[in-house]
Amino acid sequence: MSTKKIALRSLLIALALVFSYIEAQIPAFVAIPGMKLGLTNLVIVVALYKLSSMDAIVLNLIRVFIVGITFGNGVSMLYAMSGAILSFITMVLLKKFTSLHVVAISVAGGIMHNVGQILVAMMILESSKLLWYLPFLWASGIVSGAIIGIVSGLTIKRLPDIK
Repeated sequence: MSTKKIALRSLLIALALVFSYIEAQIPAFVAIPGMKLGLTNLVIVVALYKLSSMDAIVLNLIRVFIVGITFGNGVSMLYAMSGAILSFITMVLLKKFTSLHVVAISVAGGIMHNVGQILVAMMILESSKLLWYLPFLWASGIVSGAIIGIVSGLTIKRLPDIK
C-alpha cells in the first residue's frame, strides 16, 4: 500500500471526525428533530470515488464507532450505523451498476440514511407510526444529499488519483 493512500485514508477519517463534531455543535436548522446536514457523508462519497468501496466502508464504520463512543451512546450509535450502512450499500450499488452522477448518488445515500434510521426507530419503539416522519426526512435527505454531492463532485475532480 502506498504512503499516499495511507495518508489520504488518515486525512479522510480525521476530517470525518471533525465534521461529525462540527455537525454536533450546529443546532437543528429546522424545527424537525433529526435533520442534519450530513457533512460526514462528504468524506464517505469522496472515499468511494477516490479509494475503494472497502476503504470507504471501513472509514464509515470507524467514524460511526469513534463518534458513537465519543459524542453519543449505544442507541445513537445504532441509529448512525443503520443509516450509514444502508446509505453506503445504496451508493455502492448505484455507482457500480448505473451511470448516475455523484450528486444523484449522494441524494440517494441521504434518503436511504433516513430510511435506515426510521427502520431502527420503528423496531425500538415498536411502532409503524413513525413512517409519517419519512417524507420530511426525505426532503432533508434530498437537499443535504444534493449539497454534499455537489461539494463531493468538486472535491473528487480536484484530488489526484491515488494508486
